[in-house]
Amino acid sequence: MAKTIMIQGTMSNAGKSLIAAGLCRIFHEDGYRVAPFKSQNMALNSFITREGLEMGRAQVMQAEAAGVEPSVRMNPILLKPTGDMTSQLIVNGEVRGNYSARAYFTMKTGLIPDIMAAYNSLSEENDIIVIEGAGSPAEINLKENDIVNMGMAKMANAPVLLVGDIDRGGVFAQLYGTVMLLEEEERARIKGMIINKFRGDVSILKPGLDQIEELTGIPVVGVTPYISIDVDDEDSLSPRFSDTHHRGENVNQIDIAVIRLPRISNFTDMNPLERIDGVSVRYVDSVRDFGHPDLVILPGTKNTMDDLRWMRMNGLEAVIKKAAASGTCVFGLCGGYQMLGRSLSDPCGIESGGEMEGMGLIPARTVFSRKKTRTQVHGKITAGEGLFQTLSGTEIEGYEVHMGETFFDGPHGELAEIRAVSGEESEIKSDGIFCKNVFGTYVHGFFDSGSVSGKLVEALGREKGLAMSAAATVDYNSYVQSQYDKLADTLRESLDMKAIYAMLR
Repeated sequence: MAKTIMIQGTMSNAGKSLIAAGLCRIFHEDGYRVAPFKSQNMALNSFITREGLEMGRAQVMQAEAAGVEPSVRMNPILLKPTGDMTSQLIVNGEVRGNYSARAYFTMKTGLIPDIMAAYNSLSEENDIIVIEGAGSPAEINLKENDIVNMGMAKMANAPVLLVGDIDRGGVFAQLYGTVMLLEEEERARIKGMIINKFRGDVSILKPGLDQIEELTGIPVVGVTPYISIDVDDEDSLSPRFSDTHHRGENVNQIDIAVIRLPRISNFTDMNPLERIDGVSVRYVDSVRDFGHPDLVILPGTKNTMDDLRWMRMNGLEAVIKKAAASGTCVFGLCGGYQMLGRSLSDPCGIESGGEMEGMGLIPARTVFSRKKTRTQVHGKITAGEGLFQTLSGTEIEGYEVHMGETFFDGPHGELAEIRAVSGEESEIKSDGIFCKNVFGTYVHGFFDSGSVSGKLVEALGREKGLAMSAAATVDYNSYVQSQYDKLADTLRESLDMKAIYAMLR
């Protein structure tokens, strides 16, 4: 059975996911077989495994850091919010249905056998399991029947590292308050504390470090700096959505506007474009910040119909249609692709129910059904004209995860030809559409290939009379691996790894 260590935080976005990924990388570099694990994840960024099963992207990122293939066992419970009070429940990669917060709270302990079966299976195959908690273990209204923080630590008999975020202020109060709100048995599981996202001279913190250790009886095993690491984000707390450069000012040579939908999902699709010199990727949620982009991207969403209504009410739909009419390229991904059509129909009440008019930019209609498409895909772009014509023949690889099917009822071109693989089953089919300057696809990861994202930026540059030839040199996978190496190197310098190794049981 594997040794294990758990990373918990004083709050959401304290840095648990990144610390866990960094430890996965360190253990991997040190020659251990290591796997990440999070019993319950709540996020709209998901991934489809080779078997056609759905899991959270945070554990995919951590698996990449660990040098292993993502497995749904690393995230047996995934909650995908469908509204303010409801979420789609996914267990071991399969949809169980939609649940209200209260209904899920009352039944979640029934999922413990699924959680422990996944954990034990991973434990048999690995030397070390790095477990990530969720939110804070001191949410006193949620502590009863907990399955993701101290409850999981108890089930796995795991030592805990508690991470506090100094960048938001009050880190000593965070750490002390969290420890004091725990039961004595739970406190005993915390073997070390980490102060994360520090900017400045660590020696200035020394009096505070000594005092927090004296007050809690728990050692501080590291002060990690504010790290500029570019890896996939877990959820909508991403700093990508709050950076001031996402406004319509001071943009680079190529300006890409991504619509910041209320229920945006899989926004990691756009990350490869951000990494190209001379490109601005801005997340826009108002007409005021729309500007004059070279490319507009409508991303994935957990609720296509409600998010289209939101765009319709705040004026973004109108400004996008006006931009498309003037020749600006518009690209829809998954739910964004569905919005582009003439109509959306939901006879089974999967989203909002009923029917509504689409944006009318492509001759297509989407009908939602209870069946969820979950496949990995690979293929090539086949567009014969427009922006993607120069990319024809370029290979793509990614995955589909969506409810509903899109049908065409007018002249259009095929964007790509793909082979969709789910477990032992595979199917060759066409994907997406191009219709003048409007494009759409169901393939998440469409831009991940350096040749796709690079050539796309080159094509956008040609439209403006700019030479963007350096874009084609982008190697997305090598870049991501270098980020994990950077993360591991930083953590080795700032954490007491000898003490952490001693904690492993």
